[in-house]
Amino acid sequence: MQLFYDPDAAPPRHTLGEEESKHCVRVLRLGRGDTLHLTDGRGNLYRCCITDDDPKHCTVRIDDVQSGFGKLPYSLTMAVAPTKNTERFEWFLEKATEVGIDAIVPLGTEHSERRIFRTERGGKVITAAMKQSLKAYRPELRELTPFREEVLRPFPGQRFIAHCGAAHAPEGKAYLPQAVQAGTPVEIFIGPEGDFSPAEIDFALAHGFREITLGDQRLRTETAALTAVVMVSVANGPKQTN
Repeated sequence: MQLFYDPDAAPPRHTLGEEESKHCVRVLRLGRGDTLHLTDGRGNLYRCCITDDDPKHCTVRIDDVQSGFGKLPYSLTMAVAPTKNTERFEWFLEKATEVGIDAIVPLGTEHSERRIFRTERGGKVITAAMKQSLKAYRPELRELTPFREEVLRPFPGQRFIAHCGAAHAPEGKAYLPQAVQAGTPVEIFIGPEGDFSPAEIDFALAHGFREITLGDQRLRTETAALTAVVMVSVANGPKQTN
């Protein structure tokens, strides 16, 4: 299945943008009468027939719609401090999209290695990963957000903060897979290589966050973030019964 993306896609007919049209006609050599699939990134998967194979303005007729295609049984937001090496953070964007995620918040922290983040470039990585993994939901990529601002943003679910130091709360750190309540929206904070500051951790805990651990291994930022994405996916997966 060849998947194309356009946030403005809607029945009964749609004209692909110039870049997607070129890829369709020149690269894939699709022509009139051929079938392709198109998504708006909001869960709608359209089965289409090419009616005009112009390489700049390829037009399709939408013959079928699947709503909620591949919808996750949970909601996950990852707030992650961008790495100094841009490629490492883009690797996380790609892999998190493949596994399944709703939103990614580049997080500005006291120890952040990167103070500027280009959402346009990151968005292209997400779009490519969405198409490659045949998903109809495109994760939201937000602008770089200061730590405290994101903590104070209302969130209707469980909120966790992962850090490498000793636990600040008397009850200690929870192991993420055991702490996740299946079906409940989850937001997880992952800090920079220099970790969150003690003041940031205390601020998060004072606003309802729970400290978590991802295990005994010491992980890089992007590895820790992806590990958390996979753990939430597994925690919300099918339960085996004897």
